[in-house]
Amino acid sequence: MKKSIEISANIETLFGTRDENLRVLEDGLNISIDLRSDSIEVEGSPSDVTRAQQVFTDYEHLQRSGFTFNNGDLNSMLRVLTADPKATLRGLAEAGRQRSFGRRTVQPKSVNQRRYLEAIEKHDMVFGIGPAGTGKTYLAVAMAISALLAKRVNRIILARPAVEAGERLGFLPGTLQDKIDPYLRPLYDALYDMLDPEKVDRYLEKSVIEIAPIAFMRGRTLNDSFVILDEAQNTTSEQMKMFVTRLGFNSKAVITGDITQIDLPSARRSGLLEAADVLKNVEGLTFVYFDESDVVRHHLVQRIIRAYDEHKTKAAEDQMPLLESRGSTNGKANGTEPALPDKTAISSTEVESEE
Repeated sequence: MKKSIEISANIETLFGTRDENLRVLEDGLNISIDLRSDSIEVEGSPSDVTRAQQVFTDYEHLQRSGFTFNNGDLNSMLRVLTADPKATLRGLAEAGRQRSFGRRTVQPKSVNQRRYLEAIEKHDMVFGIGPAGTGKTYLAVAMAISALLAKRVNRIILARPAVEAGERLGFLPGTLQDKIDPYLRPLYDALYDMLDPEKVDRYLEKSVIEIAPIAFMRGRTLNDSFVILDEAQNTTSEQMKMFVTRLGFNSKAVITGDITQIDLPSARRSGLLEAADVLKNVEGLTFVYFDESDVVRHHLVQRIIRAYDEHKTKAAEDQMPLLESRGSTNGKANGTEPALPDKTAISSTEVESEE
């Protein structure tokens, strides 16, 4: 099917730098777009051509209504709607306008980010699991600020385990607060990005916003609160159970983490991994999983994450023949005698931690 769509002055701005937005539509909807002097010729299946025409119609409507797209937002919305047959440009734009995050309007930049925001709106507890740069923490803080400004909650509590790769609190100078602040800096950054610095400082001073290590949560019941646990892959099983049982009345909890970056000692299982197994069928909470396609940092980050995943898979495949060989060698001790344990074999706890 071929269809000619007349170009208006407003629609031209939809094309993007070097027509990059048109390329997104071509690849995502499996259509071809031919630019003419006063029109666009779209060719593809009838349903895909109709969706493309709807995009142009929606964009013109949004422009007339005074909607402005921030840098990169339009391209992200087009990627979302081409991946989700139910999504429309107008629907995505107006949903973002309804969610006012302080001085910012945050648009989901992938289908999973959109599901994540919708899950936080619908559920009282949400787990966001995926690699770095997928917006798990930033979007959770944005939703918390939105709830606070709309007076749906009275306070925001942001927590992190004070564990990082190769570092411990005792090595840092200063008071306890000075020691824990570096671990909590990403949470401060998200707050200052969305709210005026004076307002953030005032909220922190009055404990309307509280940022603390997870150990400070013990023994508390958190009512009328929006609670976020960041870097949850570095919690122990005991810490995770303690945190998820803090939730009080009229409260929400969002737990975020990256299970490929666990900094716990190898003998300790991540509380996030255990929670994913134990709580997967519990009614009233949900899990949202991200992958490298959701990364919204520099485009190299997606490639780096993919390279590490491929390297890990290859290393596991290369290791299997060695483990099988050791197993068969041990089995030849004799027909009845049990084989001695191979001290060089990888322990089950190490394999469990790797997973």
